[in-house]
Amino acid sequence: MRKNSVKNTRVDAQVQRELAQIIRDLKDPRISPMTSITSVSVTPDLKQCKVYVSVLGDQSTLEDTVKGLKSAEGFVRRELATRINLRNTPQIFFVGDDSIAYGVDMSHRIDEVIARDRSARPEEETEESASEEEK
Repeated sequence: MRKNSVKNTRVDAQVQRELAQIIRDLKDPRISPMTSITSVSVTPDLKQCKVYVSVLGDQSTLEDTVKGLKSAEGFVRRELATRINLRNTPQIFFVGDDSIAYGVDMSHRIDEVIARDRSARPEEETEESASEEEK
């Protein structure tokens, strides 16, 4: 099975859905209730699975959530085996993913630059452009 094959893509999506449901049902206090799985990558031989986890909150909340998930890996793997019929149940590796926070931060920075550019423009230019549009 190739890395980007249709079957591998389907397995990734199914594992992601099931892991999201399993993690939602965990009772560990270290795991944030605002935890989401951003991506799952299962190797073509179905031996290993890398799960990218994002948490709404600060960096310490993300670290605590990843620690809690790593300690519950055995339970999560067993639950995954009962829910998905695969030849091999992959070994799960949880990785903290801060790409959503990075994207939000970059979006705020872009908005700040746009606002600064608009305020730096003289009012004359905006009036001239408005009168040109009317013509």
